[in-house]
Amino acid sequence: MMNKTGFDNERYLAQQTEAILKRVEKYDNKLYLEFGGKLLYDYHAARVLPGYEPNVKMRLLQKLRDRADVLLCIYAGDIEKRKLRADFGITYDVDALKLIDDLADWGVAVTGVVITRFDEQASARVFKNKLERRGIRVYTHRFTRGYPTDVDLIVSDEGYGANEHIETGRPLVIVTGPGPGSGKLATCLSQLYHDHKSGHRSGYAKFETFPIWNLPLKHPVNVAYEAATADIGDFNLVDPFHVEAYGQFSVNYNRDVEVFPVVKRILEKITHQQSLYLSPTDMGVNCAGFAITDDVLIREAAKQELVRRYFRYRCEYALGFVDKDTVQRAELLMKELGVEAENRLVVIPARQAGEEARENGKGNNGVFCGAAIELPDGSIVTGKNSPLMHAASSLILNAIKTLAEVPDRIHLLSPAIIDSIRNLKQNILGAKAVSLDVEEVLICLSINASTNPTAQIALEKLTEIRGCEVHLTHIPTPGDEMGLRRLGVNLTSDPTFSSKNLFVH
Repeated sequence: MMNKTGFDNERYLAQQTEAILKRVEKYDNKLYLEFGGKLLYDYHAARVLPGYEPNVKMRLLQKLRDRADVLLCIYAGDIEKRKLRADFGITYDVDALKLIDDLADWGVAVTGVVITRFDEQASARVFKNKLERRGIRVYTHRFTRGYPTDVDLIVSDEGYGANEHIETGRPLVIVTGPGPGSGKLATCLSQLYHDHKSGHRSGYAKFETFPIWNLPLKHPVNVAYEAATADIGDFNLVDPFHVEAYGQFSVNYNRDVEVFPVVKRILEKITHQQSLYLSPTDMGVNCAGFAITDDVLIREAAKQELVRRYFRYRCEYALGFVDKDTVQRAELLMKELGVEAENRLVVIPARQAGEEARENGKGNNGVFCGAAIELPDGSIVTGKNSPLMHAASSLILNAIKTLAEVPDRIHLLSPAIIDSIRNLKQNILGAKAVSLDVEEVLICLSINASTNPTAQIALEKLTEIRGCEVHLTHIPTPGDEMGLRRLGVNLTSDPTFSSKNLFVH
């Protein structure tokens, strides 16, 4: 499946660009476009829509950069709680800094950062200071008085008017931010309020890839979106306003449908005229559904994503990050589509490798772990832990040896270098665990490659495992998780700890 595509990026770019520019024209060339989901590195979309380029939205923005300003929103509460972005393992405030850098690499400058629902939180103030001292303009917006019921107060100088107006000079203003609840909508509406008060007829629209409005409600791609947001309780439904207005079925999600009557009233209050939008679907400009070229392929890919999410939530539950309801929600979605955890091809081989380690007595301190990877040609390679290295470490070495056609009896790592690292960890740094994690093994491999041609050939094969499916029988240690993330594999694991210690580093 990894080499097959079911999505046409070029068709998507062309149709999406046209749709956005047409929407800009409807509002006297001033549109605030709320960008939902991930602007960069949208690996969820890439997994459920094989062929989807994770940075295709950035290519879109790059095409529009001469016409677009970018505002980045972040909720002060997320900064204070140090909320994590799961796919990168970094906090939302760090993700915001990364996004600013990434946009700059693409030649797109951020006009300003908006800290929303700001209430003098200490961490948010530090974040603001950090940005301002690096020359980035920062705005703070308080909680909107009267929201969501008192529209007269919301649309007043005490409501949206209390927020500082952000000066933008281009016809399209991209409003983005990490995660749901970042305050993107409030920022857009606040800007509209100030614009219309000064006599400028600007407009609002929303660009969010999922759920895909013109796919069936229970299409696996849309169900996979529900699984991706199971921790915040989002669910898809048929847009009742669209059915009533047009007699046509379209799919949206609960928060957009629930807030639509309020948003419509606010827009009409701001503009003093009837809204062009009769449904939440009307507000969107998403063309992803029109770029799907192989429905059978994406259905299967989306079902696999359901399994990945299920495993992630089970591990997050074991770590205390989510509650039992989230795991059960993901499990129910799998049952709806007749999907089981073992449908993920690397699960059973990984567990078998763990059992082999147990039978051979070659684990580490009484813990026996297994790992498996599906290579691009569909073959499965396994690894298991030992006193020498973690299961994930042996897995990566076995995988690149297979890809490089290196016989199993030939070692890629010099015993002298391994012993030197183990001595450093145990006798100098005082570490309890001395077996090598993925990051350490990759460093060893790169050192060996300078003098060992076979290791160099195997090292070059690391790029071929990007996008491969990997399963571990245990929750990865930080060194394993970071190493596997950098290699770009799609990782899942059983909710079992690799050590009896509570503190693992």
